[in-house]
Amino acid sequence: MTDGKPIHRDDYKYFHPITTRWMDNDVYGHVNNVIYYSYFDTAANQYLIEHGGLNIHNAPIVGFVVHSNCNYRSPIAYPDKIEAGLYVKKLGNSSVTYGVGIFKKGENTACAYGEFIHVFVNRVENKSVSIPENIRLVLEKLVNEN
Repeated sequence: MTDGKPIHRDDYKYFHPITTRWMDNDVYGHVNNVIYYSYFDTAANQYLIEHGGLNIHNAPIVGFVVHSNCNYRSPIAYPDKIEAGLYVKKLGNSSVTYGVGIFKKGENTACAYGEFIHVFVNRVENKSVSIPENIRLVLEKLVNEN
């Protein structure tokens, strides 16, 4: 960790592979800063879908992003193969704060890292609710004790 921020592969509990796309690059020849947030979103939601059974199309309770931030350490560019590392920093009643790191495939130090907060809401009422038990159970597996 650097300044309390995880940047090493060992700090993360789950990894999701992502292939950069040509359109991810900006005019400077590297992945544009805003694209990293889509990588964060993809990693968190993929975990919830695969491990928590979240049905993004029909579930009555879904996670809305209410906060995100990203710190950039070194550039990535198409056609890099990357992996988004994920862990849970804080698990509340209706929200979860994820730590996310973006790694070039096979590298141990994150190119970028940050956090991503989901608040779980009733889709119809658009109001926060407790995290569903099936999702809470899989999120508990990602809690980083460090």
